Amino acid sequence: MKVDLFDFHLPEELIAQTPLEQRAESRLMVLNKESGSVEHDIFKNIKNYLHPGDCLVLNDTKVLPARLFGIKADTGAKIEVLLLKQLEGDEWETLVKPAKRVKKGTKIVFGDGLLTAVCTGEEDHGGRDLKFSYEGIFYEVLEQLGEMPLPPYIKEQLEDKDRYQTVFARERGSAAAPTAGLHFTEELLEEIKETGIHIAFITLHVGLGTFRPVSVDSIEEHDMHSEFYQVTEGTALLLNKVREQGGRIITVGTTSTRTLETIATANEGTFVAENGWTNIFIYPGYEFKAIDGMITNFHLPKSTLIMLVSALAGRENVLNAYDKAVKEKYRFFSFGDAMLIL
Repeated sequence: MKVDLFDFHLPEELIAQTPLEQRAESRLMVLNKESGSVEHDIFKNIKNYLHPGDCLVLNDTKVLPARLFGIKADTGAKIEVLLLKQLEGDEWETLVKPAKRVKKGTKIVFGDGLLTAVCTGEEDHGGRDLKFSYEGIFYEVLEQLGEMPLPPYIKEQLEDKDRYQTVFARERGSAAAPTAGLHFTEELLEEIKETGIHIAFITLHVGLGTFRPVSVDSIEEHDMHSEFYQVTEGTALLLNKVREQGGRIITVGTTSTRTLETIATANEGTFVAENGWTNIFIYPGYEFKAIDGMITNFHLPKSTLIMLVSALAGRENVLNAYDKAVKEKYRFFSFGDAMLIL
């Protein structure tokens, strides 16, 4: 299947540069995955489309201030580092710019020596394995020196870094926010629970796959990067109970979707408590085993994210809905508006 099948015209001005003042005031497009029909609403009304007994599944990963700016110890050349995932101890997989300046053995200094790193390995696509040295607690040093890793198409500085975190973020370790969850407030989540809708949490730490474009012509040739996930016993029990009682499982975001589909695929459609690494790549032709619907943002052309959405709702339905979104000037991507697919 050709990647170009998922291309569409997206005016640059529709890529949201800043979050709305009120999270739940984002626009909401409701897409019927069978008929392709759409409705327009506001996100705070999301509960009107859910039923008692349904379950919303949210990703509680917490974004690290994972972007660091340092210099090469020997030349003073500027180096930008993005932490992707912890390998072992103080060794991390990272993206480095410019990568050509960082070879195995290169030492990088951050914050006048508060933090240093030595390159221990070279990967593809600018990836570098770095081993960090510091005094004290690594995450406290990172809070002091690091910046939120906003995607490269967002040019504006974020005044409040908590706006790139969900209100339910708990498990630190992500290189990017699970952005479909950014629309929820604590008040809205309480309203949803009060109507008899279940809330469940999973963890998937977003890594390199979010930043890698699809650089091949054929979808089948694209390799997804592995990301760490975790599902607790309580969440697995709740999801199985919801399924048994006829409720719908509606994931919030592509990360929650990939996590549940990974587990259901390995366990004949049931949910179990486990943690591990997933590189599942969902695109049209995939048969869903875990979910009935999804809340997601509007994604970029030819991205793995729009391919996943198209697998759930049909490529033509999704592209028609995106055409309407462009005409209606919906806001796209991380700080953009939301789509509910049912």
